Amino acid sequence: MSRPGAVTFKGTPLTLVGEEVKVGQPAPDFTLHYFEGGLKTITKADLLGKPTIISVVPSLDTPVCQTQTKRFNQELAALGDRINALTVSLDLPFAQGRFCGAEGITNMRVGSDYQDRSFGRNWGMLIDELKLLARGVFVLDAQGNVVYAETVKEVTSEPNYEAALAALKGLLGN
Repeated sequence: MSRPGAVTFKGTPLTLVGEEVKVGQPAPDFTLHYFEGGLKTITKADLLGKPTIISVVPSLDTPVCQTQTKRFNQELAALGDRINALTVSLDLPFAQGRFCGAEGITNMRVGSDYQDRSFGRNWGMLIDELKLLARGVFVLDAQGNVVYAETVKEVTSEPNYEAALAALKGLLGN
C-alpha cells in the first residue's frame, strides 16, 4: 500500500509506503540496529513494560532532525528510566552513535532502519521517492499500544513537541 501526497518536502508532494499508524492500534513490529560495542538490535518487544516515545527523523545530518532530537533529549531528562525514548532514522548506526556522542544525547536511544526498512514500511513512514523516513512522533503505552501518532505533513517542519510530551506524561500521571 502507498499513500501518494501524504507528506510534502519543501512543498513537493511525496508518497509514504505502508499504512498510517493510528491511535488505538497495537504498535507495528520492527527491527532496528544500533552500535554499542558491536551491532545490536531493538525490537518492539524491547519497549514493552514502560511508556515509550518514538521520534522519527529523516537524517541526523540535517538541522531540523538535530533540533528535534536535542529537544526531546532535553525534555525527557527529568523522566529518567520511567520511559523508553527512541529516535529512529535511516542513518547508519555508526553515524547515529557519533552524533549522539558529539551532542550529548543521553536520554534517548537511537535505532537505524537501514537494513530492511521494516520500521518505515510497517509504520507507514518510508518516503518512496527519497527512500528516507518521514518526520513524526509516536507514543506507546506500556503494553505497546499507540496513544499518540503524528506524521508531520511538511518534512522540513518540526513536530508538535508539546502534544507528544503531554501524551507521554499522561501515561505517567504527571
